Amino acid sequence: MLYKTTLLFASILMAALLQACQPAAQVPQTASENNAAPSASSAELAGIKNYLLDQAAELQNSTAQLQKSADAYYTLAEQNQFDYAALWQNHADEVTEIVDAARAAWMEASPLYEKIEGIVAGTPALAEFDVILDAGASAADDPENAVPFDLTLPNGQVLAKPGNLFGVTESTLWGTYADYTVADVTADFNGNGAVDFGESLPDANVLKAGADALHSYASDLIATAQTWSPTPSEAFTALVVMIPTMNEYFGSWRDSRFVAGEQSTQRDFVAISRLADMQDILGGLEVVYAQVQPLADAVDSEQSAQIATGLSNLRDFVSDIYRQEQDGKRFSAEEADLLGAEAQNRATNVTGQISQVAAQLNISIAD
Repeated sequence: MLYKTTLLFASILMAALLQACQPAAQVPQTASENNAAPSASSAELAGIKNYLLDQAAELQNSTAQLQKSADAYYTLAEQNQFDYAALWQNHADEVTEIVDAARAAWMEASPLYEKIEGIVAGTPALAEFDVILDAGASAADDPENAVPFDLTLPNGQVLAKPGNLFGVTESTLWGTYADYTVADVTADFNGNGAVDFGESLPDANVLKAGADALHSYASDLIATAQTWSPTPSEAFTALVVMIPTMNEYFGSWRDSRFVAGEQSTQRDFVAISRLADMQDILGGLEVVYAQVQPLADAVDSEQSAQIATGLSNLRDFVSDIYRQEQDGKRFSAEEADLLGAEAQNRATNVTGQISQVAAQLNISIAD
């Protein structure tokens, strides 16, 4: 949930500076010097759209399942007059089953979105969906980067610009924001007699409204994507904007419970490690680059291959750290910073090469 649109100018400037600093011997052959160079305007980019639509359709299915569980929880709470103590006392097994199903649907939906976030957030025509679904802040936290919507709850209460919808639903389901959960009921979901992380009851009104909105906007994303035809400029813009964001992602990981543990104050990024998110985003960006790689091949096949290898190696670098985390290693904040710096260096180098290729093809990077 990064404020990626604010990084656009900095990313482009960084790539431009890198391009200017390249030694003359490394400047790739221009398209005009290569008779085999295809026209950028004729590039076939249907694979980007197909990938986006396929993943978005799965996302829509997952958000529908989340909505179904949220509706079931709301109905049960309503039947108990929203007396959550009575709800838990009389329906603990049913509540546990419903909340577990809702969490499972969220855990499925979030990675599906991350796989297309590089395309959505990096494409001006689609970027507002990223703000709404996964990147926008609340008005209270950051008015300038706040989401463009209010959330109306079934009871009529309005949450003014509450933050992105994955964040709202995550903090409701895992109890990391007191306003969205029930404070006076202890819900021992796993029955071990202790209060473990996430063992709190969601506010039924917030969960239903958040799940409804998440599913609705996921459906709107599909409708918009169906009428969108990606251009080379949009594809290269997505790559240049999204690849050099490693520092911010690693900073978010450092401050999350996956590194900081109980000292973390983050409301979101509590259910899935940011390392998994980075892995998924980079995988989606590899799909984008694969579609424009024929253009890059025509400019300089050697550099084109270096870009593909650099992207793959960056994803492998993140994946290896994630594998270690999954195997039980707890990284320190200092280690997270060092790893983030290494990832950022790799990302910056790849972005500089991509910017060179775009310049040689006379493809503009959108601002």
